[in-house]
Amino acid sequence: MVLTTTPSVEGRPISDYLGIVVGEAILGANVFRDVFAQITDIVGGRSGAYERSLSEARDTALRELEERAAAKGANAVVGVDLDYEVINNMLMVSASGTAVRLG
Repeated sequence: MVLTTTPSVEGRPISDYLGIVVGEAILGANVFRDVFAQITDIVGGRSGAYERSLSEARDTALRELEERAAAKGANAVVGVDLDYEVINNMLMVSASGTAVRLG
């Protein structure tokens, strides 16, 4: 499955547009990670715990997007967009795009 942020795949014509697909992931923040992340923020540096959580949420959202596209018979998703939101100490990642069949 090809996932791309571009509106097309170079050298591969789009034969069918199958509709918008979305994948979401919501991860709760661990209390201990929050405390250590705040300490890291105070003294400077990067928060490895949050970076891992963000990566995990992004991978989950993209995997769900791919599964929903495959269920529609797509072999690619074009125009992929990732959105990030923090809601009540939970991290939400949403991935959306257009499921297509490449020729």
